[in-house]
Amino acid sequence: MCLILFALMTISGQQEKGMVGINNWLNNWTEFNTHKIDYGEATQIIAGNITSNIFLEKKHVYLLMGSVFVTNNAVMTIEPGTVIIGDYDSKASLTITRGARLIAEGEATDPIVFTSNRGLKRAGDWGGVIMLGDAPSNQFGEGSVASYYPDLKPLDYIFTNFGGTDSTSNSGILKYVRIEYAGKNIKGFGHFNGLMLAGVGNQTVLENIMISHSAGNSFELLGGEVFLEKVVSFKTHENDFEFNHGAQAHLYNSLAVRSPYVSSSDGSRCLLVKSFDKKNTNDFSKNGTSVIAQNITFINTSNNLKSDMESGLINEAILVGEYAALDMSKSVLSGFSPAVLLDENVELNQDNLEKIQFTSMYFNNCNGNIFTENNSNNDDLENWYGNQVFFNVYSKGDNIETFIASDNLKRPDFRLQINKILASNDD
Repeated sequence: MCLILFALMTISGQQEKGMVGINNWLNNWTEFNTHKIDYGEATQIIAGNITSNIFLEKKHVYLLMGSVFVTNNAVMTIEPGTVIIGDYDSKASLTITRGARLIAEGEATDPIVFTSNRGLKRAGDWGGVIMLGDAPSNQFGEGSVASYYPDLKPLDYIFTNFGGTDSTSNSGILKYVRIEYAGKNIKGFGHFNGLMLAGVGNQTVLENIMISHSAGNSFELLGGEVFLEKVVSFKTHENDFEFNHGAQAHLYNSLAVRSPYVSSSDGSRCLLVKSFDKKNTNDFSKNGTSVIAQNITFINTSNNLKSDMESGLINEAILVGEYAALDMSKSVLSGFSPAVLLDENVELNQDNLEKIQFTSMYFNNCNGNIFTENNSNNDDLENWYGNQVFFNVYSKGDNIETFIASDNLKRPDFRLQINKILASNDD
């Protein structure tokens, strides 16, 4: 009886790692073959500044042209199933300014889709979606995203500011939403992101969002306080999730799928947690970036993992910078080299080791687990996180053995399987 009880407890513990759910929550609303979908021709145009409430209907296909700002505390509401196409030539983007809201609440069987208007779609075809709020950041004064707009009018600069003191501010709802082929390159600056959340407060609902084929980051958070649940990043060129400028964030039950053949020289990893870009713009009296990540699956899809690692096509899954905190648990990292890097300026002292925690993790097929950047001897760090008190597990198994159906693009299932037991946790 004791042996049976021990086995059941072990299975239960294993099942809790990575994406969880009795049912595969990717079903119906996600799409991993986006290039095969024809969304039809646009029948309505959205352009300029929107100063009053607007309702987008499923019966229309909307063409987003240029830099569109929702201002004046207006609310943009999008009906489930609506398609919004970003214009390539005008570098289209949608910005929800401070005080305004976006209510994009799709359904599992009828998601809202933002995509490209090109016949042959590519990463970076259009800008992306930006939401700005009143929640704090750790910068001096207000933050600004003005650099993202190549032809910004002087009167519109005010619409690019973010930050304040209200961590409970509400920028709206994004639920059952897909954002495809965003991340337009802005000459002399860099790429848009699929979804940028700057100074967004904790009353904003962010669930069931999929960002695929972004030329910039999929999700970028600057300051603010947010909870992201059941979100997906698929084959982005830069980082899947980037948290910066004092963001206080929870990332739960989510997925990032990387390809070693899709990357950017600016950095390509699943998770980047840092507190600043330049120290002289950072107010160290304010909170540094802090991320709590639980039940996350980060996976590298490769036809030849060993060869791709040796060729330098595969890097770390996670990079943690100075003055940043990451508490990650019950998560799966599969196929990275190494799994985690700590910035070379992170001192390995008790304070930092308490701020950067990895517990009940499943490290699979990683060429090294937790290293310090540019350090050839990481034995002490590996021994620390390898201590039994952290309950971390190390494994060598290919993706087909490790996940339920990672190779099925029509109906993928990235939940962990061990001995053919589905990974589930009925929360």
